[in-house]
Amino acid sequence: MNRPIPARQSGFTLLETVIAIGVLAVLLTAFMYAFGPAMSGIRRSINIQEADRLASTLENELTTLRNGQKTGDIKTGFDKAFQWIMKANEASTALFVYQYRGDPAKHRADNTLEPVLKSGGIAGKDYIVLPMVRRLDDPLFVKDIDALEGVVFYIKCTQLVYNKDKGLIQGTPGAINDPQDGTPASKADDYKEAVIAFSAEFYSMPANNQAYFTGSSFKNNFKLAKKPIFTRNLAVRR
Repeated sequence: MNRPIPARQSGFTLLETVIAIGVLAVLLTAFMYAFGPAMSGIRRSINIQEADRLASTLENELTTLRNGQKTGDIKTGFDKAFQWIMKANEASTALFVYQYRGDPAKHRADNTLEPVLKSGGIAGKDYIVLPMVRRLDDPLFVKDIDALEGVVFYIKCTQLVYNKDKGLIQGTPGAINDPQDGTPASKADDYKEAVIAFSAEFYSMPANNQAYFTGSSFKNNFKLAKKPIFTRNLAVRR
């Protein structure tokens, strides 16, 4: 009497598994080799676009004198730029660039839009995403934090001065001097040139909530930022 031949047990042998892993590794390596440079190029492109947007936002806001920003020393957009560049290295007057959700139907006294605090809605209808630059001592900055879209960047500004051996180099943080004779200027009226060349270093912030900026955390960590995300050489003119 013939005995029935037992059916083969389902599953893979150890050898088959090892071969499959090896084939998968070869395919992944080939994929990364072919598409890795392309993906890297896409990331660089996005980063360049973001850097251009941030630098452009800073340049535009520096020379825009909004309602309520006039003081004894600030009468024009150039006066504002002078003070903001000079004081950007102080924790209490630090500069930030960010995007926030603005209500197209509600305007504030400085002609910017009221922040939309609720998340959700349709961009372009329920809110508009706006780029903005404000100082830490501006109370509207704290209000915008609750309507943030994306990351907050801190900006360190330093005047560029001419060096006969190295060309334009960073001057002394917190000071703006006459490019010709090095005379320090404490306000724009003392600065005789028509243009201030400066470097803007952009640093990403580790947090984007009110507690971080209104408490002691930011001021305690202010001097710890050493490596900027990127740097741009910019200029403002009268």
